[in-house]
Amino acid sequence: MPFRFQEVDKVKDDLRTVDYLADDGIAGIVYLADRLQKPILVEGPAGTGKTQLAKSVAEMTGSRLIRLQCYEGLDESKALYEWNYKKQLLRIQAERNTDESNSWDELEDDIFSDEFLLTRPLLEAIRSEDPVVLLIDEVDRVEIETEALLLEILSDYQVSIPELGTIEAKQIPLVFLTSNNTRELSEALKRRCLFLHIDYPDLEREREIILTKVPDIEANLGDQIARVVRTVRQLELKKAPSVSETLDWARTLLHLGVEHVDAQTATETVGILLKYRSDIDKAVKEFSTDEELNSSESD
Repeated sequence: MPFRFQEVDKVKDDLRTVDYLADDGIAGIVYLADRLQKPILVEGPAGTGKTQLAKSVAEMTGSRLIRLQCYEGLDESKALYEWNYKKQLLRIQAERNTDESNSWDELEDDIFSDEFLLTRPLLEAIRSEDPVVLLIDEVDRVEIETEALLLEILSDYQVSIPELGTIEAKQIPLVFLTSNNTRELSEALKRRCLFLHIDYPDLEREREIILTKVPDIEANLGDQIARVVRTVRQLELKKAPSVSETLDWARTLLHLGVEHVDAQTATETVGILLKYRSDIDKAVKEFSTDEELNSSESD
């Protein structure tokens, strides 16, 4: 199978065409995942663009995105496959009504065939003949026992079904696993993956993200928003504002016709950035003493 990417800089440039601003580290890992045919485990705080990276890679390569959203209690029937039991029972009943001479072995071969198999995201990604990006989102939400479902796919790109045998991938999907690091993942899973940590962007990159994602915003306002958000993230908060919340705030200020952020405006709209009362109180206190915000207010 030919490689999707020819060089790291091309990955970076192509991601920019779909409005994902990747640094050299991100572009390099995506390039290596294609070359080494290995999954990428993407860790970092919520809202820093981990899921969006997989979506953007799918968009820029013209691949189909298949997403498995992880949650507590996720099992094989929702992640890999299950048999269509109702259809199987109907077939058994119909066969017995029409021909009682059929042996169980013949009937078993019939009902445990592809016709009765319900594919779930992991098996669907393996069976697809077209290019696929497989996103296993928030893998840290599943129990550690459930991770075992992933290991065969992540190492060999195949699924073993007792009744059908081993189903091997028709094409090697690009696989992204995201984690908010709410629990430690198993060593078995980690060693099958390349590792990428995406943290909150620095000031310059966040300003560029704002101007790219909110194209109607003025550069000065985008710069001020990035600076205020950076200041807020430096406080001791339950949850720092994510990049997506920064963009929501930027769009909010744009809709309100704000040209410059002052302490009053920041206080009145801080609920877009922060979701805990204690965090909001800390931010409002910081706004009241911020010289730049209060000088804007006095102007």
